[in-house]
Amino acid sequence: MTLAPLVLIVDDETAIRRLLRTSLQAEGYRTAEAATGAEALARAQDADIIVLDLGLPDIDGLEVIRRLRANSAVPVVVLS
Repeated sequence: MTLAPLVLIVDDETAIRRLLRTSLQAEGYRTAEAATGAEALARAQDADIIVLDLGLPDIDGLEVIRRLRANSAVPVVVLS
């Protein structure tokens, strides 16, 4: 059996993460969550795709993307 794609949801707002988690899981995706850019970078290696808010409390979302691109081609959907 093949595992469903893992979507990393990165947003500092709990309500938005919960909404995305519920919606994506209802469609059969697995989800992981991060509330900060640092958490996102730490968890990105396992993700098949990342849904990323640009306004994070520690690292700007654009900087998260720059750092990801240094060693990863994981797709990123910007949520703004």
